[in-house]
Amino acid sequence: MRRERVAGAMSDTRTSAEAVPDFELPNAGAGPDRFSLSAAAADPDTDAIVLLFQRDYHCGNCRKQVRAIADRYDEFEALNATVVSVLPEPVGRARSWQDSYDLPFPLLADPETDVSDAYDQPVRFGVLGSLHDLVGRMPVAMILDARGGEPVVAYAYEGRMPADRPEIDDLLAEVRGLGDD
Repeated sequence: MRRERVAGAMSDTRTSAEAVPDFELPNAGAGPDRFSLSAAAADPDTDAIVLLFQRDYHCGNCRKQVRAIADRYDEFEALNATVVSVLPEPVGRARSWQDSYDLPFPLLADPETDVSDAYDQPVRFGVLGSLHDLVGRMPVAMILDARGGEPVVAYAYEGRMPADRPEIDDLLAEVRGLGDD
C-alpha cells in the first residue's frame, strides 16, 4: 500500500493485483435480488467492478457520492464498468436509499459488515468506532479488474476522513487505465 496526497487529505491507495474474496449480498438497487461478485465478474461485458464501501445509512457524504455516481453512471457503463455500493446496514435501510435516489446500479446490504470487513474497510476509534459505523467506519473505493474472469484489485482508495473520497473523474481515469495494461 502506498500513501499519496489526494484532494488535500492523506489517503491510502493500493494498486496491486490482489485477488479478492467472493461474496453474495442482498441487493436493494438495480440488478438481481442477490448480487454475486463472481457472477458479475463472469459477465463478458464487464471489464471492471467499482466497489464503494459506505460508512452508514445516515452519512451525508455517502449519499452525495452515490447520487453523483448515478448522475454519471452512463460514463461507467461506456467503459464496461459496473458500480456497486455496499452499505453496512440491513436491507430495509438500503431499500430506503434506493427509494430516495433510484440508483441505476446495485446497492448491497451488508448488515453484519462481513463483506466490508473481508475487504478491510477501516474502522477508527477502536471499540467506540466498532459500535457505530457512522463514528468509526471510513469510506473505501475499490476498482476490480474483471477481465481475467477472477476479479483482482486494480486500485483502492481508503478515506482517512469521512469526506475523503476519490473524485469521480479519478475513478473513471483508473477504469480507463485498465485498458492500457
